[in-house]
Amino acid sequence: MRSLMYPLAVLATLALVGAGILVLALALIYPNLPSLESMTDYRPKVPLRIFTADDQLIGEFGEERRAVLKLQEVPLRMRQAILAAEDDRFYQHGAVDYQGVARAFLANLFSARAKEGASTITMQVARNFFLSNEKTFSRKLSEVLLAFKIESNLTKDQILELYINQIYLGQRAYGFGAAAYVYYGRPLSQLSTAEMAMLAGLPKAPSRYNPVINPKRAAQRQQYVLRRMHELKFISDAEFDQALRNPGHVEPWHTGFSLKADYVAEMARQYMVQAYGEEVYNRGYKVVTTLLKADQDAAYHSVRQGVLDYDHRHGYRGPEDFVELPASEATEADLEDALSDAEVSDDLFPGVVVQASDKEVQAYVKSVGMVSIKGEGLAFAKAGLAPNASPAKKIRRGAIIRVSRAGAGGWEITQYPDVEAALVSLDSHDGAIRALVGGFDFNQSKFNHVTQAYRQPGSSFKPFIYSAALEKGFGPASLVNDTPISIVDPTQNNGEPWEPHNYENEYLGPIRLRVALAKSKNMVAIRLLQAIGPVYAHDYAMRFGFDPDKHPPYLSMALGSGLATPLQMASAYAVFANGGFRVKPFYIDRVLDGKGNVISKSHPAVAGEGAEAVIDPRNAFIMTSMMRDVIRMGTATKALSLGRNDLAGKTGTTNDHVDAWFTGFQPSLVAVAWVGFDKPASLGANETGAQAALPIWISYMGQALKTIPESPVVVPPGVSVVSINPGTGKPDPAASDHIDEYFYSDPAPVN
Repeated sequence: MRSLMYPLAVLATLALVGAGILVLALALIYPNLPSLESMTDYRPKVPLRIFTADDQLIGEFGEERRAVLKLQEVPLRMRQAILAAEDDRFYQHGAVDYQGVARAFLANLFSARAKEGASTITMQVARNFFLSNEKTFSRKLSEVLLAFKIESNLTKDQILELYINQIYLGQRAYGFGAAAYVYYGRPLSQLSTAEMAMLAGLPKAPSRYNPVINPKRAAQRQQYVLRRMHELKFISDAEFDQALRNPGHVEPWHTGFSLKADYVAEMARQYMVQAYGEEVYNRGYKVVTTLLKADQDAAYHSVRQGVLDYDHRHGYRGPEDFVELPASEATEADLEDALSDAEVSDDLFPGVVVQASDKEVQAYVKSVGMVSIKGEGLAFAKAGLAPNASPAKKIRRGAIIRVSRAGAGGWEITQYPDVEAALVSLDSHDGAIRALVGGFDFNQSKFNHVTQAYRQPGSSFKPFIYSAALEKGFGPASLVNDTPISIVDPTQNNGEPWEPHNYENEYLGPIRLRVALAKSKNMVAIRLLQAIGPVYAHDYAMRFGFDPDKHPPYLSMALGSGLATPLQMASAYAVFANGGFRVKPFYIDRVLDGKGNVISKSHPAVAGEGAEAVIDPRNAFIMTSMMRDVIRMGTATKALSLGRNDLAGKTGTTNDHVDAWFTGFQPSLVAVAWVGFDKPASLGANETGAQAALPIWISYMGQALKTIPESPVVVPPGVSVVSINPGTGKPDPAASDHIDEYFYSDPAPVN
């Protein structure tokens, strides 16, 4: 008996000592616990975020991606998924879940492989706000004590809200609101139950269960969360089955934004840093741009497709690169290494060829895995699969190629284009930019061709010469000779004769200005400029907003030999579209601070309401009518496919087909499409503005104008409709083939 009492006494003593140490530790640690002020006055580092006018996120800049939400803004299913994954008894227990502790202890005791934890959501909040992740007794004790302190000062809903916004979920995303955008490109409210379960599975190990880095592990974790939701009766049998069948799809290259507007997002970032300093990256500023989602989507896809169409017209250039693969079977790691420097560009995937013949190409595609390409999928790259293909063009084992998805789940070989393109559209009445695509791929080139690329506008500059001529007494019925011309100017062209020509060297003799503009006759534009004088025409054209020093007042100005950006062209054509007013393009509607207060708001001058009138409204009307004929019977008849009668514009092609343009408008919307190489070079024979740029414009306007009704023709005061003889251009209502033409009522028309 005595022998038993001795060990018991020792144990009792040790227990008392342990309890004393614990009490002492508590006495020493608890008073030194951090203040909860950072929780009660929660101020996370919220990044600068850029939105469209219709509230679609297009850009985010900062160390941490965040989208802070109130608890009531978080869908019920998302909250249930979090509780199922992390702490299903959160609303029943206190700071510590003693049942969970016991369960974890037993699991870890009887299973060598089990490493089950018992951290509650409150304990995780304590750790995330104040503590490190080091695994020491003192840190764990501090975590528990902090959890008790938090529970005694905050409600359960407040704690859960902090957790939802603070927890790290991989890919620089903090909080579930940000993670929804990062992994799925949509707000939480638009995610499926399965997608919410995927996010709820991330806190346990954001790297291990990251669906971008470890899709298989992430899927297993997602299925576990769904099972727990089902067991807890959060979702029904039918919902559970539906979620398992449709797990959602995380794109590894996802930007986290609902549409592609990188160039505008970067423009906004630069403006904000210049205006408000580096603090914009963590103060939660919000920039609302003038973009519209539907317009921007249409512009992006139109530019992409237009560039790819151009690229396919000029044939397959060959693989992007070649790498050496092991002679024996290459491992997945070998293939991933081969593609380490190649990036996915939206729907263009890099792949390394494992095996190739003229019947089938097997390639390992980045972010996809092994694919087999056969039949029509090989058609574009046929030259690279021919037995006599040159080494640089040959598709063989180790070749780095590009592929894209084809119909019926197949794949096809394509290539990354060399050519560039841009599109910008704006509201002609106030200058608000509705869409802007500065290049084919922002990740490959940050150079914004809309705002930074000064290129020769070619024939798309002619309307400004014609407009100047109207003010000098010419009219659309005026006859000008379309015949070859030779000009000697000692100050130009080294004194050599300048002998420009029409496209395809076709000459029609004396023709009306309306016909000459529609058919883009160079000889007529030059003679017209001679008649009104280059200096006058230069000064007049500068009213439209061009840089004077980039358009020297020489006769070559008639052919668009100066330099302009697509944005300048859009702004200039807006003068015609809105009846003669110059509006200033702008892309930021308002700026809000972190609390949602508007700190800056745009107040644009509107056509007819503060904007400067720079040309006669009669001039704008007649020029618009002439540019309608460019589409009706001239170089842009492809645009008739849109089935509208209120469209006007002008094609532009520079010498040697270096630049291709189409600038066109409907009375309320102007859009400019441009195609060319960054290092100026010929686009190739027949690659005119009508061939290369106009299809991009048509594709965009086909979508952008869906909600804009057709505008009727309204003749302004001071314009007369006169029947003329089309052969002479003179008023002649008795002529058998007479047509109606517009004239200034005063002064009288001049021929």
